[in-house]
Amino acid sequence: MRESSKYTITAALPYANGPVHIGHLAGVYLPADIFARYMRKIGNEVLYVCGSDEHGVPITLKAKKLGISPKQIIDKYHKIIKKSFDDFGISFDVYSRTSNDEHHSTAQDFFLKLIEKELLVEKNTEEFYDVKEKIFLADRYIMGTCPVCSHEEAYGDQCEKCGTSLDPSELINPTSAISGGKLTKKKTKHWYLPLGDYEVFLKDWIITKNKSFWKSNVVGQCKSWIESGLRDRAVTRDLEWGVKVPLKTKNNKVLYVWFDAPIGYISATKSWAKERNKDWKKYWKSTETKLVHFIGKDNIVFHCIIFPSMLKAHGEFILPHNVPANEFLNLEGKKISTSKKWAVWLNEYLEDFPNKQDVMRYVLCTNSPENKDNDFTWLDFQTKNNSELVAILGNFINRVFVLCHKYWDGKVPKINQVTSADREVFDILKLTTNKINENIENYKFRFAIQKFMELARIGNKYLADTEPWKLFKNEDTKHRTETILHIAIQITAAISITSEPFMPFTSKKIKNMLNISNLKWEEAGKINIINENHKLNKPELLFSKIEDKEIEEQVNKLKRNNNK
Repeated sequence: MRESSKYTITAALPYANGPVHIGHLAGVYLPADIFARYMRKIGNEVLYVCGSDEHGVPITLKAKKLGISPKQIIDKYHKIIKKSFDDFGISFDVYSRTSNDEHHSTAQDFFLKLIEKELLVEKNTEEFYDVKEKIFLADRYIMGTCPVCSHEEAYGDQCEKCGTSLDPSELINPTSAISGGKLTKKKTKHWYLPLGDYEVFLKDWIITKNKSFWKSNVVGQCKSWIESGLRDRAVTRDLEWGVKVPLKTKNNKVLYVWFDAPIGYISATKSWAKERNKDWKKYWKSTETKLVHFIGKDNIVFHCIIFPSMLKAHGEFILPHNVPANEFLNLEGKKISTSKKWAVWLNEYLEDFPNKQDVMRYVLCTNSPENKDNDFTWLDFQTKNNSELVAILGNFINRVFVLCHKYWDGKVPKINQVTSADREVFDILKLTTNKINENIENYKFRFAIQKFMELARIGNKYLADTEPWKLFKNEDTKHRTETILHIAIQITAAISITSEPFMPFTSKKIKNMLNISNLKWEEAGKINIINENHKLNKPELLFSKIEDKEIEEQVNKLKRNNNK
């Protein structure tokens, strides 16, 4: 991985018709942030890109229901989402939005390029029409019984139970997922991307070239899609809200949201580059740059098949180096559902648990749904905070600083004779930090944070084995205390470095206590990070216990919302 020094990292654009929840964080934004922070820390040039996805039917329907404009909807939720990300420590270099002029012109130019190259097909078709809402429906908003497995809540493009790629016409008893009403068919005309033309390219690119280092769940889903036959995909639709089709004869049509949304990564980069007088092309058109998409499994087809086909068709852009898609995070044993209000919203969490961003970051990372669906429970949240963050990590850091202030006037003591036990700690420390690196670089963030926590376990065991508080009482062994606490400070420094991708607020606190501004990543695991006699600041508690009543309130809140 380190052969490249330039990365464009994208996180799936959140849809601006509601706040983000912990499922979004666990699946996309937190792993992307960990990766971006790490890549910056090891000295790579990183552009971490995201923005609000602000077009499409759900926004227009919500606006209609509330009696306001779509712009009022997106302005409200863009603000909420962006502030939530900022407050949670998601370190985007740019967070843009698809309603801005830069995006509209970029998406239109992309469309016109494909038209110019005669790579889009115009078709007269009959499309499903929601009679009640008086709108044409996207495949995703058509539901019915799957013809393969009989699942009664299959979507018009895919059955999520058996994974079969579907056409809406194949569904048994199709209905509108929006109104629940009956559907009819109406004639219309649209431009299509003939995905079948890219089948050979996709097979070679994904299955032959990328199979060995892409995640198996990603490759497996892509293979299933390709083998089931790639159908033409409409790139335009009948809707007033969206990016207007830049053809005189198509003024009443817009670009399909799935088509314009991924182009949002490019338009966001262009806006960012313009403001800084940089060349945006080096992030999207240079073969020296590696493009990495962080997404949930419901976006695999768009980022591994459709968007790469678009990029290939255009001909000027680099293809994704990796698409480390995650599975889904459940909540208290049930699938997260925004419609049923079964979710933990990020903006509400930040209000209910002030200054506890890193607690949620830690818990979500340890429960990361990397290879299979995982579950978040409030009891587990409490347990991991109290038993791991407070009792292991926080306890070690606090003991080290208290002892240094108590015995050595708040200064880093000198290192004297080193024992075999000390050397063993050095070896384990280096090995563990290397494992953190390795797991992050292979997108195994759950294992990486486990290895990170081992650093605190190593430190606690070292103090328990050596018992410096006892040695200090005897003049003959007092000097041994210096070496022990010196080594303990080096472990603390390693923790301050390696915690930054996972828990940036905690990292900052530890660095402040160490009285240092910055340390390089490669210094973690070394035994001479901080010099003797270095003045330490006073300790502060990193974490506090979460009480039963706080957890009960969150569980009750879920139940109340779910019953509304």
